Amino acid sequence: MTAVPTPRTGRRAREYEPAEGLRAHSAALLRQAERLRAGAAALDWKGPQAEAFRWRVEALADRCATAAGGLARSAEQLDAAVRPR
Repeated sequence: MTAVPTPRTGRRAREYEPAEGLRAHSAALLRQAERLRAGAAALDWKGPQAEAFRWRVEALADRCATAAGGLARSAEQLDAAVRPR
């Protein structure tokens, strides 16, 4: 199960800053990437199929980390757009 925050509804949703949501999702994706890497490294499985599996898991973890970086950059851009100059 992931730690992705659920969307807020009602009056609190209007008070909820989109940048905070992006940062929360970014952090959740980074945690998931680390969990994927740790799980693959902990496997006691040898052979070509094991290496192929680990490669696929590492590629998925990289995709999670890349997406997390994009969300973090988007949060920074939102913060910059709403800051008074």
